[in-house]
Amino acid sequence: MYENAKPVLQALSGQVGGRLPLWLMRQAGRYLPEYRQLRKQADSFIDFCLKPSLAAEATLQPLKRFDLDAAILFADILLIPHALGQRMAFIEGEGPRLEAIDGGAAIQQLEYREEKIAPVFETVRRVKPALGAAQTLIGFCGGPWTVACYMIEGRSKIDFTLAKMAATAHPQLLDALLEKIEDASLQYLLGQIEAGAQVVQIFESHAGQLVGATFDEFVIQPTQRLVAGLRAKHKGFPIIGFPRGASLPDYKRFALETGVTCCGIDQATPLFFAKEELQPHVCVQGNLSPNLLLEGGAPMINQTRAILSQLGDRLIFNLGHGLIKETPLENVAALVDFVHGWKKQP
Repeated sequence: MYENAKPVLQALSGQVGGRLPLWLMRQAGRYLPEYRQLRKQADSFIDFCLKPSLAAEATLQPLKRFDLDAAILFADILLIPHALGQRMAFIEGEGPRLEAIDGGAAIQQLEYREEKIAPVFETVRRVKPALGAAQTLIGFCGGPWTVACYMIEGRSKIDFTLAKMAATAHPQLLDALLEKIEDASLQYLLGQIEAGAQVVQIFESHAGQLVGATFDEFVIQPTQRLVAGLRAKHKGFPIIGFPRGASLPDYKRFALETGVTCCGIDQATPLFFAKEELQPHVCVQGNLSPNLLLEGGAPMINQTRAILSQLGDRLIFNLGHGLIKETPLENVAALVDFVHGWKKQP
């Protein structure tokens, strides 16, 4: 099903002692001057994501600059609402705007149309043969709860008040919306896998908006179903889950109960917790602060050394969130060189 000779896949399968794998969330993006030039070739961000020649080039650009161990498919988590028929646009300088879901009738009208995002699968097919023998191709989708947040609110918010109100006051409506998102996301990820993705990541970027019982119902359970659906078709397939912002008890339950192979951790997650409570059960991915990568120098190197020293045995090195667009290229190069040159002290 997938090759174990790649550092990312070795880490996911529990092998230790080889090269420590490294990739970065948002490694393809606006901090790269070549990306900014490429972006000019599409009228809108959605068009950019759905034009395979451009999306494939964007996916590969960071690997041409840096010694990274994985390519992460260039796309967006909000392609799922697009495929479900929700009207949306990306406003330059402001972000996504969606026609907000306002009730059961609107939810019933949502229907997944694969042809609307089929170009993503062609992007995967173009990227895979362009990768080096040791590099891994990672596909992804947004976590159902995170996608629902945008679909309910209509835009990015700090607190997603309407979505959280739906979780407590209208759980049946939220369940109905999540079911639509889950079904679409499963087909979307299966399409990526069949096109050549060797790992998939579920970005539950707004998991931290929920806690306890609501976290269980609207984050853990949907992820469980997605993982089970993928594994029903592709037994043992490696899956990374990223419940960003979750409480520590919820992080542990997510790692133990969802069936993911690896748990991404944000920069607020204590290293001792990741080592003692997560790594005995799953691989861990993370968790350098993007702000430290932006700053560079000794603060970045010192925290990177701490992460490697404490988590280096079962780790995919990454950030705790997406790379910031103002990040200097030389900081990324210095980080990559340090991680790949690091040797654990006896």
